[in-house]
Amino acid sequence: MSYPHLKITFLGTGTSSGVPMIACECEVCTSADRKDNRLRSSILVESATTTLVIDTTPDFRYQMLRARVKTLDAVVFTHPHKDHIAGLDDIRAFNFFMQKPVDIYANDMTQESIIREFPYAFADLRYPGIPEVRLNRIDREPFMIGDIPIIPIHVWHLKMPVLGFRFGPFTYITDANRIEAPEKNKIRGSEIVVLNALRHEKHVSHYTLEEAIGEVHELAIPRAYFTHISHQLGRHALINPTLPAGMELAYDGLVIRT
Repeated sequence: MSYPHLKITFLGTGTSSGVPMIACECEVCTSADRKDNRLRSSILVESATTTLVIDTTPDFRYQMLRARVKTLDAVVFTHPHKDHIAGLDDIRAFNFFMQKPVDIYANDMTQESIIREFPYAFADLRYPGIPEVRLNRIDREPFMIGDIPIIPIHVWHLKMPVLGFRFGPFTYITDANRIEAPEKNKIRGSEIVVLNALRHEKHVSHYTLEEAIGEVHELAIPRAYFTHISHQLGRHALINPTLPAGMELAYDGLVIRT
């Protein structure tokens, strides 16, 4: 299968609280380095003809303004936690200017949460200006959005199933602390992988930085970027130089191409 060339923009690379964290005075939260300012985790994926976003975070509106996104074909969701779905209401701006609904791709669990969190978007009596979306169910089967083929990858966020996604040579996984062998086989052969790396200390449902590095080594992916980073990991300027060759901390606004 041939894959289109893609431009991937990191819209946010922070954990659920963002960085800086409210009321925190640590050296990361008070850093003047823009790479230490992290909105909630999301990426923008663009081909020559298709534009999609992975997750609509609480920062979605600002992320779209900052990245100057004018059209949006679809949103693909990883899982239903608030830091990944809370910004969906702002889809309505794209509805207004594009004059059509936006396609939503999510598994059953995430769709149920979206309908529960945004019931007015799915009510029989729909008032003007509400978000207009078309729900598309995804699970384990590959699917297409425009000219972009997508392979779902099932990972575990403690006991919650979360979807990662492979776009040709690029794989994106967030909110994971375990990947089973058959799903790892879907990742192998990627040229670039993105994994969550919350902090150094063990966490119940996220990879630590050291665990994420170990996964990259096991999968033998030549380039890796780490995301969903908390202020507990440390300053970008201090941590990034310590990483193995081919591995980097992602930061908001980082652009990579395939």
